[in-house]
Amino acid sequence: MKLTIVIPIYNEEKTLKTIVERILRIDFGLDKELVLVDDASTDSTAQVIRELEHNDQVRALFQPNNQGKGAALRRGIRESTGDLVIVQDADLEYDPHDIVKLLQPIVADEADVVYGSRFSKMNPQVLSYFHYLGNKLLTHVSNMCTNLNMTDMETCYKLFKAEIIQNMDLQANRFGFEPEVTAKLAKIRVRIYELPIKYFGRTYREGKKIGWKDGFAALWYIFKFNFLTDFKHSFDSGLPEQYWPIGLKR
Repeated sequence: MKLTIVIPIYNEEKTLKTIVERILRIDFGLDKELVLVDDASTDSTAQVIRELEHNDQVRALFQPNNQGKGAALRRGIRESTGDLVIVQDADLEYDPHDIVKLLQPIVADEADVVYGSRFSKMNPQVLSYFHYLGNKLLTHVSNMCTNLNMTDMETCYKLFKAEIIQNMDLQANRFGFEPEVTAKLAKIRVRIYELPIKYFGRTYREGKKIGWKDGFAALWYIFKFNFLTDFKHSFDSGLPEQYWPIGLKR
């Protein structure tokens, strides 16, 4: 099996090399590729990517103009070649060593999708209260719409079997990827796990980009993708029949 790690990037010249080097040093027990998608950065990120792609496990993709995290992920996922696909942020908030743990339920054929939860009590870090509250609110609203009992819908760490995520018709361009994917997964017959992960949240001074406007946008995306999207057009015809809901014709 092969793992693809998709990293959407916008102006991360200070942290990108560090996170990529950390990932390359980890033995996941699988072959791996890193797909770096630069979303038209305006700093020296592109130069850092050019240096990193000399490693044969690293592939670089460059967006022609800034389109948002969701658009970068859509391209990176589409061009992935692994059997499994996980999203990794380009900063240092998430520890890639946790990916080893997230892989276990899928490798053991116990899950099809695994979310890494920042808000499990097993995560000892004290987080920003308002950031925590906003994420919990969005997760709660999402759970009410999807009937999934999650603790962290907005987490970056989402690990998928490629046959699921590559056949999902993704639409959101900015930070709507998280509620969109969650809403669409809730419509099909997939086994979803959620495991605790470490989280080292950065401040806006350190480069954090998501803000309160994105929180309100996420509420709209939750409503849109749960109630205003035609489910039959949410997945491509390549989605294996084992995931398709019983009784629903394509």
